[in-house]
Amino acid sequence: MAVTIYHDEDANPELIRSKKVAIIGYGSQGHAHALNLTDSGVDVRVGLRKESKSWAVAEEAGLKVMTVDEAAEEADLIMILLPDETHKEVYENQIAPHLKPGDTLACAHGFNIHYGYITPPDDVDVIMVAPKGPGHLVRRTYVEGSGVPDLICIYQDVSGQAKDVALSYAWGLGGTRAGVIETTFQYETETDIFGEQAVLCGGVTSLIEAGFQTLVDAGYPPEMAYFECYNEMKLIVDLMYEGGMENMRKSISNTAEFGDYYAGDLVITEESKAGMRKILDDIQDGTFAKKFIEDCENGHKWLLEQRAKENDCELERVGRDIRSMFTWAD
Repeated sequence: MAVTIYHDEDANPELIRSKKVAIIGYGSQGHAHALNLTDSGVDVRVGLRKESKSWAVAEEAGLKVMTVDEAAEEADLIMILLPDETHKEVYENQIAPHLKPGDTLACAHGFNIHYGYITPPDDVDVIMVAPKGPGHLVRRTYVEGSGVPDLICIYQDVSGQAKDVALSYAWGLGGTRAGVIETTFQYETETDIFGEQAVLCGGVTSLIEAGFQTLVDAGYPPEMAYFECYNEMKLIVDLMYEGGMENMRKSISNTAEFGDYYAGDLVITEESKAGMRKILDDIQDGTFAKKFIEDCENGHKWLLEQRAKENDCELERVGRDIRSMFTWAD
């Protein structure tokens, strides 16, 4: 299915400049949204907890800072940029009581809207503007005069202008400089989580760990296994990022390219693909979301156990020792 890519000329900057925007949260995405929008001439306020360590940081950046309640009451576009597991409580207690007919509720990931943890009222627009990159990159590219590609999604269009407002917001972030694609809350949420689990995080880390352990178990020095299965991953990914797999394959040896075609199907087998389909099924039917929220409500017990175990594995211990010698990376 063909998609339309929107650029600067497709956005009306005055739409976002005419609104009072509240950025709820000042983490990776929050700081980038607040600063980029401010630099784009938008009336921005940042909503935080009184005790938040980010309060002083945001003020030092020259931003207007207030409580979440105050920001939600004052604004007519409220962008929630908090961890997924905190959206529901903050929304119900500090945002929903201040929503007025005609307001716009916004987010950068569709988890809570798509899975029904937040049910917005019928008289507000609900949009998503999702930069496809971490906040520091969203900010850096904006300052350099470019931008990170964005996705926009419309969940509820009461005003008839929801898409135009989303495009205008993306313009304020610098997203229309790079390109903006319209999709849906369902597609963004499900593909984003799937990519994280099956490829970008769960897939890559498990692949690296399995390769490392295979070499170590076969008697090779852990340091050699680290370099071959871990350290060189960035070099390969950078080549793909710059010019696709074709570029990567042009840049490696014939031996490596032959091995790419020869061995790939031995690693990603039909069983692996069945596992990916199971991952997607759990994402689509809400099983994963339910398990995640249950662990959050249990104080992140399972997550913290896995973090401690993985941080103390041999691969990470070897990696920390080796990286301590990388003086050029400081």
